[in-house]
Amino acid sequence: MRHADTMPELIEKPSRVTAAGEPPKLIDEYVGRVNSEESRLSVAHMRSPGGWAEPGQRPEFDEYTVVLNGMLLVEYESGSLNVTAGQAVHTKPGEWVRYSSPGAEGAEYIAVCLPAFAPDLVHREG
Repeated sequence: MRHADTMPELIEKPSRVTAAGEPPKLIDEYVGRVNSEESRLSVAHMRSPGGWAEPGQRPEFDEYTVVLNGMLLVEYESGSLNVTAGQAVHTKPGEWVRYSSPGAEGAEYIAVCLPAFAPDLVHREG
């Protein structure tokens, strides 16, 4: 179906979002509540340094994470996964999860949340 009055929307740049965990990681949100006022989903580029860890959380959203470089450690209630460059992981709403990048090289990854990430939906510990 064609719509003469519509056209693709360029997202010129991301918004830098404050990250949880130490040492600080960089979050650049391209699509989501902060950068594009989109609540259906969020797409963010993450760069976490070696030794970064965030508190455990029990989000109300699906999170799909694609690792571009390095390794992301994903802990869950009964174990953990090492997600390396070229791999992805999906965590489901209500599942306890904790992300970290324990390796010296850290991790670079894309996170897609459905619905969009929001501080009041993530339910971090502490």
